[in-house]
Amino acid sequence: SAFYHLAKAQKIYERRKDAKRNGLVLYEIGNLQADIKDYTGSEISLVKAIELLKPLEEHLWLYHCYNALGTVSKDLDDFQRATVYYDNAAEYLEKMDATEQFKNSLNNNIGVNYHQMGQFEKAISYFETALSVDSLQLKLPGKYARTLNNLAKSKHMLNNKEQVENMFLESLKIRDSIKDFAGLAGGYFNLAKYYADKADTLKAIVNAEKSKQFAEKSSNYSRLLESTELLTLIDRKNAPDHGRQYFRLNDSLLQEERNIRNKFARIRFETDEFIAENQLLARQKQLWTGIAGILLLLALATLVIITQRNRNRILKFKEKQQASNEEIFNLLLSQKEKVEEGKKLEQKRVSEELHDGVLGRMLGTRMMLLGLNKRSDEESIKERAKAISILQEVEGEVRSISHELSHAAYQKIHNFILSIEDLIKTIRASSKIIIEFNYADDLDYDALNGNIKINLYRMIQEIIQNAVKHADCSHIDLSFSEDSEFLRVVITDNGKGFVVKKGKKGIGMRNITSRMEKVAGTWDIDSTVGEGTVVTLVIPIVTNDNTSNIRIAQGDLQEF
Repeated sequence: SAFYHLAKAQKIYERRKDAKRNGLVLYEIGNLQADIKDYTGSEISLVKAIELLKPLEEHLWLYHCYNALGTVSKDLDDFQRATVYYDNAAEYLEKMDATEQFKNSLNNNIGVNYHQMGQFEKAISYFETALSVDSLQLKLPGKYARTLNNLAKSKHMLNNKEQVENMFLESLKIRDSIKDFAGLAGGYFNLAKYYADKADTLKAIVNAEKSKQFAEKSSNYSRLLESTELLTLIDRKNAPDHGRQYFRLNDSLLQEERNIRNKFARIRFETDEFIAENQLLARQKQLWTGIAGILLLLALATLVIITQRNRNRILKFKEKQQASNEEIFNLLLSQKEKVEEGKKLEQKRVSEELHDGVLGRMLGTRMMLLGLNKRSDEESIKERAKAISILQEVEGEVRSISHELSHAAYQKIHNFILSIEDLIKTIRASSKIIIEFNYADDLDYDALNGNIKINLYRMIQEIIQNAVKHADCSHIDLSFSEDSEFLRVVITDNGKGFVVKKGKKGIGMRNITSRMEKVAGTWDIDSTVGEGTVVTLVIPIVTNDNTSNIRIAQGDLQEF
């Protein structure tokens, strides 16, 4: 699968003339081919990658390519060519600020090449150079363990037994700590060969079995084959079983490698044809996608038109209903205003009659009595004094009544507030819920714009009715207060409350939002489960003398 996708990517980069990415993909393809022992194909891919990357002076990737070519040549037993490739890799390392990791890898690979050539002393010198990297064991424990294992192998081949066993064991300990199962398979294999050469057959068999286990665990079938072959030689008791397992595994690996190489060849052959088919399918897909998009747009346009028409019909109906509601409400307010106006006129008339008629005559009588008071007989004096006292009392009483009537005639009587109180009385009587109403008396509510009064009345009605229906409350507070240029209305209940964000927005809440837009106000709900709900309405104060900015409907019609 990796080769399949890399081959497709390589063709794309090749068509785009993207030399760098084309070279990097060829490098990855060469590594995959080496993994399945398609060494010739790997060499071809790596050489193509070098040809693309050299003009770009990609030193790092050129190092990787030459290093990989050296490993391929080594596996083909062409050790002299491998040495040349490794030297080329070293040249590119010198041209860049190479990390210790790359230096360690290259020296280790060169050491392995000399080891397989039988030049163990040279191999040891390169392994020791690789191990001399500063803090290698701490920074790169896996590479340290691999190089230490290789050094022990070369020393073992020179019969330099000093510390060889300890080197193998230290390498295994590090690989075990980092869960390097493939490395453990190789380490136990080398330790088994070491014990076999020392004629310690039991330890050799134990370590060879461990090598097999870790080879299977890491899917390292080449190492599994080597471990099985070693057991065939040292475990004479079970040699036939190991031999049969070795031949089955060897045949299976050879067949699998041939099959994969054949698949790689077919993929290379079919990639161009597949890409061409994909291009044709892509064009067809674009065509069908375009047709589907046009049909979808037509369907959406039709849906939008139908929906908009329905909305327009609903809005027109709501506008007519709103106009009717306003007309009815204004008629009610007008009727109450006329009644109150009649009361005021009558109070004023009575006050004037008392003051100008009765009081005037009584003053005249009092003056006459005062004149008669000049008579000197004792009886007349007593009677006149008594009459004058009575007249003074009547005069004071009439004056008091006159003043009270006159004050009542000119004090504020809010018809809008009376409408709200009537609404509260009606709801209180039907629901048996205690509803308290408080308002600031310093605002002339009847002077408010009619659009504000009708919408505020309906919103209060809606909110209180919602509390009665849904809040399961026993007490509701309604308060009006004047806040600078705004009228603040707060409605509080002691009901069960709800989660505001999760609450569904029914038609009532949508109506409140719509009415608030009409009066340019804002509103807010604050509710806690188990602690009740508070609804706050904030409306700009606009009187009948300043209504030019208040709309009475959702259109552009204004109230003047």
